[in-house]
Amino acid sequence: MTQTGNDTTVVIVGGGVAGLALGTFLVRKGIDCVVLEKNSREYVEQRQRAGSLDAYGVRVLDEWGVGEAVQGHRHDGSTAGMPLLIDGELRQWRRGGHGEEEGTGGVFCPQQILVRNLIRIFLRDGGDLRFEAADVSLHDIETDRPLVRYRDVHGTPRTVRCDVVAGGDGYQGVSRTAFPDDVLTCRTHEFGYAWLSVMAAVPADPLSVLAVHSRGFAAKITRGPDRSRIYLQCPLTDTVGQWPDERIWSELEARFGGPVEPRGRIISKQVVPLRGVVFSPMSHGRLHLLGDAAHLIPPMSAEGMSLAVHDADVLARAIVRQVEKQDSTLLDGYSDTCLHHTWERQAAAVALTDLMHDSGDAAYTGEFRRQIARKNLEAMLEPVPAPEVNV
Repeated sequence: MTQTGNDTTVVIVGGGVAGLALGTFLVRKGIDCVVLEKNSREYVEQRQRAGSLDAYGVRVLDEWGVGEAVQGHRHDGSTAGMPLLIDGELRQWRRGGHGEEEGTGGVFCPQQILVRNLIRIFLRDGGDLRFEAADVSLHDIETDRPLVRYRDVHGTPRTVRCDVVAGGDGYQGVSRTAFPDDVLTCRTHEFGYAWLSVMAAVPADPLSVLAVHSRGFAAKITRGPDRSRIYLQCPLTDTVGQWPDERIWSELEARFGGPVEPRGRIISKQVVPLRGVVFSPMSHGRLHLLGDAAHLIPPMSAEGMSLAVHDADVLARAIVRQVEKQDSTLLDGYSDTCLHHTWERQAAAVALTDLMHDSGDAAYTGEFRRQIARKNLEAMLEPVPAPEVNV
């Protein structure tokens, strides 16, 4: 027999940044919620993901009183502060350019650290977080009391009735499948190339380096004190089997224009096609999507976490308004508000992705585009000092 769990105000599906941020914000306002996460706590806290949070995201955490979640990581996380190598030559971003003002105050905080901290804060504040919740399904989302079914860690069927369901379970999650087929629209942009994404057991010093090279884009970015993520632009048709460990290190050195030390053990590697995705609307009935369940932003922008925190902030404020004042205005406008912001960030992300990749390997978009991209990139960089002339 299915056992019925205690009713709650909000059920949040997904214990990543989006779901945990939303849950933490709500609990701090005294609003009951249940977070359902399909994986174990150990898995979630160790899962290596991108780790950049923009100035807005940091400010949101501060405003909700959970700035401690990124404590110790408050060094500038803006792309403008990253070293840039062009054909092996170190260049500097122009002061005041490349979104520098906007990026100032952002942080590098590996996603697993932010997740770990949000879990700690959420549970400390009395939050209800249920790990290893399997077979989650959403029902009655067009009614006043949606129903969420799942199996707990022991395999026992459970149900929870609530007022609002928040789907923050990522691109591959189940929340979005609860939308009727004729309601949800998916808009996608494919860039025509991929990144070989590599996790290596080596520290990153500096924390992030970007490289534009005729062989393709490359980057090495911190994922913690003893982990780095390496990205190498490659054709969509490439397979992991074509990239043995030695080739990865030698290609990174070729695109960086010099030795890369230290080398270390390659933990994992995968070929990831670059694309942008936006689903709309982000709300239907009592179900609201947030984070990667609603959109994927090109990883070149490093804004996935920031978009997740933005969605959580907007949705939390809307739910608080509904609960405290019985005013649904913000909740009714949640989708439009978040989509407006999402498309703004997608526009910036696509422009940056095109710029950094078109400037390098002309095999993808041609020499004309490469020359245009190089000129646009140069306009964002400090000039190369003219050589001294002895008279």
